Amino acid sequence: MDFELSEEQLLLRHSCERYFADHYGFESRRRYAQEPRGWSLIAWKQYADLGLLGLPFAEDYGGTGGGPVETMIVMEQIGRVLLLEPYLATVVLGGGFLQRGGSDAQRTELLPRIAAGELSLSLAHAERQARYDLADVATTARRDGAAFRLDGTKLCVSAGHLARRILVPARIEGGGVGVFLLDPQAPGVTLELQHATNHESQTKLTLEGAVVAGTDLLGDPNAGAVLVRWLEQHATAALCAIQVGVSERALRITARYTTGREQFGRAIATFQAVGQRAADAYIDVEAMRLTTQQAVWRLAEGLPAEDAVAVAKFWAAEGGHAVGYAAQHLHGGIGVDIDYPIHRYYMWSKQIELTLGCASRQLEQLGVRLAEAPASGIA
Repeated sequence: MDFELSEEQLLLRHSCERYFADHYGFESRRRYAQEPRGWSLIAWKQYADLGLLGLPFAEDYGGTGGGPVETMIVMEQIGRVLLLEPYLATVVLGGGFLQRGGSDAQRTELLPRIAAGELSLSLAHAERQARYDLADVATTARRDGAAFRLDGTKLCVSAGHLARRILVPARIEGGGVGVFLLDPQAPGVTLELQHATNHESQTKLTLEGAVVAGTDLLGDPNAGAVLVRWLEQHATAALCAIQVGVSERALRITARYTTGREQFGRAIATFQAVGQRAADAYIDVEAMRLTTQQAVWRLAEGLPAEDAVAVAKFWAAEGGHAVGYAAQHLHGGIGVDIDYPIHRYYMWSKQIELTLGCASRQLEQLGVRLAEAPASGIA
């Protein structure tokens, strides 16, 4: 395996770093958060101009043909600046589903609009009973002539109140799981605005006989569970990359603070306990980076990646938790000031830790597969 980036990938990383350094400082982010939608539409259009919104889509659909590695590069930069705009929801989750499971007509209609910054999507994946299992779907879809009627409740729909379309996995009456393109303005749809740990705007989606046209069913009507499993791995890897960016930037802020903060006539960074705590946090960041690269490399090569993704998510949860606490602790009282940047990084880290499976969930999944390996002949 080779984790070295190509010339084009290095250029992508440099372009992202330069853009966010010039346009997405903490004060700019604070202004964007105060806009009515909670993020900047101007910035969103700029992402489109940079080619970021079409990054993972094929060139035939207005994209640039990037893969998991290119997505990881962007997601890490997103984590460093705590990006407010719904990139994960629209490009990785919604766009990823369309790219993988949509018909050619659906991809032709929708993907170029995403790439141009004209269409925002979201994925309604979470249900109360599912316990991090995206394929555990209780929402139902019953046929009504050429259409379907959806009933159920979805939680934590990222940016769902602003999405033009929401992808909804639902169990088809008499069949498997299908994925539907839902118009949030359709009759029978109720959206309740909520706020996550990191202050991200999310939505509780209630469906009571919501009508979806038959043409808005993605792909094979019984293949939705397979699509969900595929997307779960890619979305989890993207979250791990965000966590790398979040934790690395939090540690850099902490390093800058501890080298400038003096106590007893010395910078506190020279104290042994402070140095050891920061060194442990650095090791955690590098462990997150390496395991994320391993998972993304396997996804990019089309190799089985379920275990690698689980290991990466474990480190993103455990390591992110440890780095977040260390950053706050080494800042002392200012670390819990909600107007100081380190507080935001801590809250983002906690949000990522509990999204799509916490650390204990990853260990549980790995344990089950290891226990089953001898019976299945897996070495």
